[in-house]
Amino acid sequence: MSESVGSPGLWAISIAVLIALLVADFAVTRKPHEVSMREAAGWSVFYLALPVVFGLWLWLEFGGGQAVEFMTGFVVEKSLSVDNLFVFMLLLAAFAVPAAVQQRVLLYGIVGALVLRGVFIAAGAAMLSAGTWAFLVFGLILFASAVKILREALSKDDNEKDLSQLRSVRFLRRLMPVTDDYRGTRLTVREHGRRALTPLAVVVVAVFATDVVFAVDSVPAVYGITEDPYLVFATNAFALLGLRALYFVLHSALAKLIHLNHGLAIILAFIGVKLVLHWAHGIWPAVPQVPTPLSLGVIIAVLAAVSFTSLYARRREAARTAQE
Repeated sequence: MSESVGSPGLWAISIAVLIALLVADFAVTRKPHEVSMREAAGWSVFYLALPVVFGLWLWLEFGGGQAVEFMTGFVVEKSLSVDNLFVFMLLLAAFAVPAAVQQRVLLYGIVGALVLRGVFIAAGAAMLSAGTWAFLVFGLILFASAVKILREALSKDDNEKDLSQLRSVRFLRRLMPVTDDYRGTRLTVREHGRRALTPLAVVVVAVFATDVVFAVDSVPAVYGITEDPYLVFATNAFALLGLRALYFVLHSALAKLIHLNHGLAIILAFIGVKLVLHWAHGIWPAVPQVPTPLSLGVIIAVLAAVSFTSLYARRREAARTAQE
């Protein structure tokens, strides 16, 4: 592994800023309220500006290589986080979460994702330090993830899954009683002389369960862009922080991006190839590697293509419906 740009001081500052931003988000969601488009758009612009400023600082401080790796990793992680939003949207609908507390559920999901990805990032760094075979393992994980995502994208009944039947949710319902209605942002209440969970707690557990799946995909994907654990951490943190606000901005647009999962499958498979080539290059130097600027170009091109094909398909479907 190459030397990381993350000094102990930079790690400490970054984690402190991350905690401060999360505390600010919890303060914003402390009082349940429906999120207006103006509020969501304002927070989204703020959280999209942060990584741009950070990327410029990386360029000035460490050079273009690290800055390009960070921005490429951020684009990958942001794309995968948008896929998170699809699942969050299904969960919120399946559990009939009131609009006033939806952003609190999203925030719990973001915190859970950050913790899980921190664990996976540390494990990935340990694997990479043990040998280049880790790149082959990561590549195979991404291939498997790409196949799974593509199969689900081609499946017609994917959106009809009963997410309330997740094993973790069923186990929780057997473990403790659950109230019939939501009690604001409270996760537990005392009812009939004993502690009971609210439906909000059940939703949060379901969100955490899905966070595990996304961590398995996202961390190997960004390690395919950069081997620096600090940059891997930074890309994940910046991609996840703005997810709460972005959900409300993209809520109506998410359903229109019907080919997004097809594109994510292609991106994960491409990064898988990149990782395998990197592993093979360490054994046979004649094997070519995929440069990071080319990776960024391919990823942006795929996202642009699936956005165009999604809108085109929706337009054709609307025209066909109007003719009938």
